Amino acid sequence: MTRPATRRHFLARAAGLALLAGPALRAATTTGRATRKFSIDLVPGMIGIESGYPAIVDQAAKFGFESIAPDPAYLAGLPDDRDAQLREHLASLGLKYSAAGLPVEFRKDDATFQQGLEALPKAAAALQRAGASRVGTYIMPNHAELTYSANFKQHADRLREVATVLGDHGQRFGLEYVGPKTLWTARRHPFVHSMAELRELIAAIDRPNVGLVLDSWHWYTAGDTEADLLALSNDDVVACDLNDAPANVPVDQQIDQKRELPMATGVIDLKTFLGALVQIGYDGPVRAEPFNAPLNAMRDDQALAAAAQALMDAFALLEGNAAK
Repeated sequence: MTRPATRRHFLARAAGLALLAGPALRAATTTGRATRKFSIDLVPGMIGIESGYPAIVDQAAKFGFESIAPDPAYLAGLPDDRDAQLREHLASLGLKYSAAGLPVEFRKDDATFQQGLEALPKAAAALQRAGASRVGTYIMPNHAELTYSANFKQHADRLREVATVLGDHGQRFGLEYVGPKTLWTARRHPFVHSMAELRELIAAIDRPNVGLVLDSWHWYTAGDTEADLLALSNDDVVACDLNDAPANVPVDQQIDQKRELPMATGVIDLKTFLGALVQIGYDGPVRAEPFNAPLNAMRDDQALAAAAQALMDAFALLEGNAAK
């Protein structure tokens, strides 16, 4: 069982790790490597980091990350020679691209959706040129006006168009369900908020490049199980978020914007979650997305160190020697 970390311990440990960044922390990424194919991934905005390309590449390598989310807008603006230089630099640091966020707003009115869809081919082409091949987004689990069936149809129709464009540019497209009861009951009409429901939506979209973005937080809050994970294959999973939950809060009262870094409390059974990913041969990115105020308040170097170490500690569960 993971020992809960106090806020003071959490902040102090992050400061210490920031000083150790470099070869010592980089070497720790071998943790779990004998059993895992997935990477220690960085999506800067998920941990409150505002640094962008190209500076974020060197920071990611310094703190032991193995992959980093590509920025479609930035890549689309690069000439071919600079794109090639950036790819070479990533490779020299032992980094690779992971999963980009979807640059299309499909949850609002049709005009907004069509505007994003028209711009998508340029972004998808930039990702393909850069050698990136994964894109992900989330499904809002409620709607103020649309019933479940109407919302389902709108999502299936719109996301089918998105998936077609992405597929034409060699991109896998991942969808994430959002599990907390406090969110899917927050507006009049609940929508997709479990793995089973998301798989029904993916079947309705009916495109071969569409899969799931898994999140240990949503897996936990939705009441999904190890069996649900083991029913998947590597081809089904595009990306993965790893988070813990606040202690002493009943699962149905968990708030989506109040999470913890992996291994912070031990509320979520990350050993089972990660073990299932190993069993299905998942080979994509695993990143932290804690929506955590103390983490966001840290200096960038502290936040990077804390997120990287939390992922490494979680991966150590795969060898039965999680860091104390």
